[in-house]
Amino acid sequence: MPSFDTVCEANLVEVKNAVENTAKEIGTRFDFKGTSAAVEFKDKAIVLTGDAEFQLNQIEDVLRAKLTKREVDVRFIEKGDVQKIGGDKVKVSLKVREGIESEDAKKIQRLIKDSKIKVQASIQGEAVRVTGAKRDDLQAAMAIIRKDMPDLPLSFNNFRD
Repeated sequence: MPSFDTVCEANLVEVKNAVENTAKEIGTRFDFKGTSAAVEFKDKAIVLTGDAEFQLNQIEDVLRAKLTKREVDVRFIEKGDVQKIGGDKVKVSLKVREGIESEDAKKIQRLIKDSKIKVQASIQGEAVRVTGAKRDDLQAAMAIIRKDMPDLPLSFNNFRD
């Protein structure tokens, strides 16, 4: 029986490369000379540090440009709150989204059920497996998911015929 998995997974290698390129650019840019501007990637989170919130926004803009250049969807990045650390320095943590949350998985499942296409959706951990009798029905389900869930960077893998 044909099936596919709907997943939300970032390419962590490309994210790491984008962070390294951002760090390299920060080191060479004139407006960041002599400041505490830095970016690092650890435990599926990107930590930006700087002297002021304005500087954090500049670093984030550079990072988003590097991610886009490496074909990583910027919707994978969830921005946290700006925190003050020792002295006049600030930091912000950007979490890299991994997996579909149960609330969103239920929404995808309900969407497929309401579409009246002859496919079934089942939640498999942090993925949603869609099975059906015909390949065309599965492709129609993919189109519906893409159209109605624009805020999630979803991809479809494990397509079996």
